[in-house]
Amino acid sequence: MRAIARAQPNIALIKYWGKRDSQRNLPAVGSISVTLDELYTTMAVALDGALDHDELEVNGRAAQSMLPRVSRCLDSVLGGDRLRARVTSESNFPIAAGLASSASSFAALVVAAAAAGGRETTVDELAGLAGRASGSAARSLYGGFVELRNDADGIDVATILDGEAWPMRVVAAVTSRAPKPVSSGDAMEISRRTSPFYSRWIEEQDMDLATARDAIAVRDFGKLASIAEHNCLKMHSVMWASRPPVVYWNAATLACLERVRELQAQGAAAFFTIDAGPQVKVICLPEDETRVIDALSNTDGVETVLVSGIGPGAARVNGD
Repeated sequence: MRAIARAQPNIALIKYWGKRDSQRNLPAVGSISVTLDELYTTMAVALDGALDHDELEVNGRAAQSMLPRVSRCLDSVLGGDRLRARVTSESNFPIAAGLASSASSFAALVVAAAAAGGRETTVDELAGLAGRASGSAARSLYGGFVELRNDADGIDVATILDGEAWPMRVVAAVTSRAPKPVSSGDAMEISRRTSPFYSRWIEEQDMDLATARDAIAVRDFGKLASIAEHNCLKMHSVMWASRPPVVYWNAATLACLERVRELQAQGAAAFFTIDAGPQVKVICLPEDETRVIDALSNTDGVETVLVSGIGPGAARVNGD
């Protein structure tokens, strides 16, 4: 009746932005990501017949505003007639700030809930359930380089290359710990309805996915770097051209991009990507990790730097 699971956030190299089915929370396009290692969320789920409503604690504090979304996810895993749950979540990185905390949280939640409820489920089934709560959470069920493909019935998620097969480091420059001013879900809908670039974004995604997939298959860092940066900047252009414009970046975000360009000019194997938030993630080969950390740490406005390798998918830690 109690279980604990851990999941890592994932960083999209080829991103999704927008929904094709809001009711089922299905993304408008496919995506490719890397699952991190050293950053994680641990989720404990305890089913208790004495409770008359779910309870949620996040990083030591009650989180009433997040509870409805968590309860809906528990219903999808265990059914509406389930026992109520006491859910405890701990993350070792800032949440709701553009570091994919919802991905790791809901990936860990579905694993822990299924185990606590004694449900036998496949990873594919859990990925589908996690994706209903957070589109990117489906990818955190898998480790390494992960692709999420749309199909007629929903989504298809799988590891396309193990992280050990092509080791990389991810250096995240945290430029603000404040929650995002606009949630990703709301921002996607604004873009879908108002951005003149949105339809073009959808049209070009298959080409970007194919380019990235090919680069990963042959371990071509330069090719992956080029398409990942291009895809990232296209996504943010869609946001900026929305009405009202959705701009998550701050001055430190731009300063970090300048540092990356300087590193690239000096021959470093590194590239940037930015999700729905102001944080800059720099993916690099292991031999350039120290240079990237030093450059970002000494950039004005960077509050802290988080470092991770590429890790495994969500898994149960323990339970009873």
